[in-house]
Parts: sequence; structure tokens; C-alpha cells
Amino acid sequence: MSNRLINETSPYLLQHSHNPVDWYPWGDEALAQAKKEDKPILLSIGYSACHWCHVMEHESFENEEIAKLMNDNFVSIKVDREERPDLDSIYMQAVVAMTGRGGWPMTVFLTPEGRPFYSGTYFPPEDRHGMPGFPRVLTSLAEAFRSRRSDINQIGDQMLAQLTKENTVIEGNSLLNKDLFPLAYSNLKTVFDWADGGFGQAPKFPQPMVLEYLLRYQLSTKNSEALEMVNLTLKKMARGGIYDQLGGGFHRYSTDASWLVPHFEKMLYDNALLSRLYLHAYQATREPEFARIAQETLDYVLREMTDEEGGFYSSQDADSEGVEGKYFVWDPEEIQNVVGYKLGNVVCHYYNVTSTGNFEGTSILHVTKEATAVAQELGLSEQDLNKCIMAARELLLETRGKRTPPVTDKKVLTAWNGMMLKSLAEASMTFNREDYREAAETNALFLLRAMRVNGRLLRTSKEGKAKLKGYLEDYAYLADGLLMLYEVTFDYQWLQEARGLTEELVRLFWDKEQEVFYDTGNDHEELIVRPRETTDNAMPCGSSVAAEVLLRMTSFTGKESYTKKAVASLQSVAGVMSKYPLGFGHWLSALDFYLGTPKEIAVIGPLSNKVTQTLLKTVFALYLPNKVIAGREAGTGPPEGDIPLLNAKTMMEDQPTAYVCEHYLCQAPVTKADELATQLSS
Repeated sequence: MSNRLINETSPYLLQHSHNPVDWYPWGDEALAQAKKEDKPILLSIGYSACHWCHVMEHESFENEEIAKLMNDNFVSIKVDREERPDLDSIYMQAVVAMTGRGGWPMTVFLTPEGRPFYSGTYFPPEDRHGMPGFPRVLTSLAEAFRSRRSDINQIGDQMLAQLTKENTVIEGNSLLNKDLFPLAYSNLKTVFDWADGGFGQAPKFPQPMVLEYLLRYQLSTKNSEALEMVNLTLKKMARGGIYDQLGGGFHRYSTDASWLVPHFEKMLYDNALLSRLYLHAYQATREPEFARIAQETLDYVLREMTDEEGGFYSSQDADSEGVEGKYFVWDPEEIQNVVGYKLGNVVCHYYNVTSTGNFEGTSILHVTKEATAVAQELGLSEQDLNKCIMAARELLLETRGKRTPPVTDKKVLTAWNGMMLKSLAEASMTFNREDYREAAETNALFLLRAMRVNGRLLRTSKEGKAKLKGYLEDYAYLADGLLMLYEVTFDYQWLQEARGLTEELVRLFWDKEQEVFYDTGNDHEELIVRPRETTDNAMPCGSSVAAEVLLRMTSFTGKESYTKKAVASLQSVAGVMSKYPLGFGHWLSALDFYLGTPKEIAVIGPLSNKVTQTLLKTVFALYLPNKVIAGREAGTGPPEGDIPLLNAKTMMEDQPTAYVCEHYLCQAPVTKADELATQLSS
């Protein structure tokens, strides 16, 4: 038997479509049914790659007796948080307010009007370790709803008032000035782990936005300590178990402080952000390891997370064959069977694979010593060691591919795809990878074709079916990615599309009275509150990306109204971004762009010309986070005046020519890469 979720496209919802629970997807039918039957709503929110979501499904939602309790007493609604970040944001605020902590699976009990009155995360099927069993919770809340309705309604009203307050803009008093930067840096230093890198202790998350900000901070202040914080963290992560040493790409987070044992799920957004971070760290340091990790991560996405039309999948599960991490771990005998005894010993020594293991009797591959030291211990040259490891990696990866792989969530999310689009586009020029550019262009064409209906950008697509109105982050991330694609290709269509998305972003999500962006459009369904996420969590919030897009778009268009909205957005969080920098990493980077003096770079010349390519590669070889690049072939491209930076720019002596400007005031045009590098570095 199946339930109503059988008609959904989300893999997460489809995983629950044969539960004995009478699940509804979120929508008018479920909400009307709750009011009609005067039943409380049991709202369960999770996502496909969530390990504990699978555990709770198996223990409770597949249990006939528990399902009967749910069906008799509640209208049960299942939501994929990746499809509905609005619902996830609203009700996660409620969970944190009620319990002091959040997470997934998220379990929230609502009045028929949608107001939360009780919540939690994972509940076991019976009383365990001081936690009430799910049947006890269901029975107690059903009885309370029947016998103490006034108390339930009062709690719901109080929670609604609190949620309304949390989503109301508080006037900021802090000035937008550079004094915020050293304060943010000082606060980051207090929680930095100088032994293993990263911030805080276990569990430890990569925090790419914060590390991006530290790269910017060291560039403007020449603070070597800030750069060391980035270097240490990136090297520790790249050599730890959080990084897939064979296949490339990063797992979600580390359960320990030393990056050894990850939670094995892989998310598209993590790998988009981290590949770009490693790219920027390579630009700043010229450290070859950072270039390798950036490219291996992008190669993994193209190999395992890309569909035939060019869309990028959302995630890969932590489990395979019902066991977390089984796909990724090894033992010495298995390695020796694949690569031979002698090479196997080298591999086990390098990756710390032992008979006792480091994870449930098996070993997660990780590197604890420099290659020079390992080579010396094995009596090899470093060059020979690297050859051994590269050869073994190919064989082991091929063998691993024959295992039962983790399930891939194959839905395509516009925001996450825009993020990966940007990373691939930038990497295509930095690493001279034509395949990255082709993948970025294919993805852009797919998103603009398949994820829009009547001009309205949509959120999610799977197997050719796109649905759900896009959120602020969908518009902002896609516009951001298209801007980067224009900068590396000079193809005017990408800039035009980015400009159109920016106009729509303002029309749909900007609140003129509050002077802030909201996450849902003014054409969205009415929820108990209109959500406005302001913190950069696992990825930058829509508002911080929108602010940076508007600032960058001003440089391309000269439209100062964009800057005014960006400044108002920055002002709304000015009082907190330096005090709590772990939650405002991208905001700080956007502020750095605003308070800095971006390099405005115009390049005139055929993109196919080797000199033009050399000029562009010179730009992308340097770490210049505050830059915009406009280009065209001589005599072609956008109409005169459409991109102010290109006005009156021509090739000098029939040679591709670059102009480095600030506020449209330009230095002398140059035709040679070394002259351009000098101007950019000044």
C-alpha cells in the first residue's frame, strides 16, 4: 500500500510513500483536513541524506502500532526541508525556542491553524536513555489536545508571537565601517582550534564562509595569523576523513575535533563552497595541495552528481546497505587484495589503515604525516611515493565503485545549482579546465530552460518535473553564478539573464517599508510568519548573497539603487555580524566588498585569441575577491552604455587590451600579462 506521498518527486518523500502512516505533503488538503477533523498536525521535516531520519522512519514510521496512533490522533505531514526551506526555517526557530537545540529529523506538533505547541527532533520507539518513546509522546499530546485545549492554544499563541518578533526587523545602530572587521577577527580567534584547525570542538563543521572572510581579512591587513588559520584548517580537512581521499569531495561534518570520523553524507552545497574556498586559498598561497583538492572535488561532482541535462544532484546518503560509512572504509587485507602486498603496505602506511581500525573495526582513510616523512619511513623518494599513491587510488576507486553505493538524492535545487555553477565557472579559468566551463554553461542553460515557468523561477526539479516557487536564495545564487559565467566567457546573455533575475529578486522579495529582503516572494502562500533568515549557516543565507549580487551588479550597470538596497540589508545585521562572526561569514565578505575598492577590469579582444586568454588567466591567477570583470570582442557585444565599464574601451594597436579601473577611473591600458599583474597587485 502507498500513501499520498507516492505522487511527490522528492526522493525523501518517496522514501516514506509506503509507510503505514497516512502521510500528507504540505498543502491545502492537509491543512483543511486538520481543521475539518479538529486534529493537531504532526509535522515531520527531514531530508534524504539524513541518517537519523532513516532511523526514525524504520523504528517508528514503519511500525504499524505507532502509525495507528499517528493516524487516529493527528494529521501527519511530511516535508523535505531542501524543497521547503521556508517551513524548515519557521519551525526550526520554534524547535530551538522550545528545546534549546535543533536538528533533523524535526518533529513539531501544531494546532490546526499551524501554530507550534510542542516539538523535538528524533524520538526513539520506546523510552530510552532518558528520552520519552514516540508512542508516549503521541499519546500524551493527543490527550492534552483533547482535555487541555486552552493551554495548547495559549502555547501556540505565545510561540506565534515569538516567531513574529524573531522575523521582525530591528533597527541597527552600528555604522558600516572597517572597525567591524578587527572585532570579528578577534572573536573568531577566541574559538579557533590551533591544534586541528576549524572552530570549536566536536562536532566540527567546515565553515567555508568564515574562512573566506579570513582570506579577505589577511589580504587587506597582511595579517599572517589570519592566513595561518585558513592554511591549518584547509590542510587538516584535506588530509582527514571528512575528505574522501579516493573519490574527492567532502562529507557533511566531522564527529570529532580532528576531522577524522565524518558524518558520511555528501551535500552539493558543501562541495560547491569548499571547492571555491580551496581555489581562493590556492590563489592566495600558490599551495599545490589546495589546487588539487579544489579540482578533485569538482571532478567528483561531475562524475557522480551530474545528470544528463547538466543539473547537479542534491546529496548522497551517509548509509549503504543500512550501515553508515560502509561504502568508504577499508581494512589492510582488502587493500592488499586490490593493489598487491607491496603496494598495499605503502597505501596502508600512508593512509593509516590498520587491522584494529579507527571506525567500528575498519579504517577511514586519512593522512597524518607530510609525504616527505612517509617516504623517508618507507625508504622511497617522495616522487615514487606519489606515483604509488596515485596508481593505488585508481585501483581502489574502481574497486569501491563495485560496492553498493549510497543512495543519491537526484532532485535538482536551483539555489544549490547556482552555487556549483559559480564554482565551476571560476575554476574553469583558474585551472584552465575547458570541461568545467562546458559543465557550467550546460548547467546555466538547463536551469534557465527547465526551472522557469512564465518567467517565475522554480525551486526544485526531478525527472523533468519542476515545481514550487523559488525563494530568495534561488534567485540570488543563480544570479551570482551567471555573473561569474559572464566574467569568464564574455557571453552577454549570461549578464542579461543575471540582470533580469536581479530585477525579479527585488520585485518579489524586497520589502520597501522594512528595507530588507524576505525569503519568500510576495506571491508565496501565506504562512504563520513570513520567514527571513539572516544568519549564514551551512551555506550563506539568501539575504547576504543578494546583498553581494546587488553590489556587483551596480559595478556592471551603474544602477545605484542596487547599492542602496544592499547597504540597507547590511545595516540590518551590522550590530551582530562582528559580535557573532561564525554566523555571519558571508555578510562580512559582502561588507568587505562594499567598504573596499573593487577592481573593475575591462578586457577587449576576441576570447579565442591567446593574448585575451592570457590576460584573463592573469586576472584569475591572483586572489582578488573584490573585483568585477567585463569583456567583449572589439566591435561586438552589448550596446554602448549598457555596461559603463566598457564605454570607450578599445583594443590598442589591434592587440587584446585590459583596463584596470576603480569607480570607472582607469589606469593606462595594457596588452601584456606582466603589466596587468602589476596594476592588479598595486
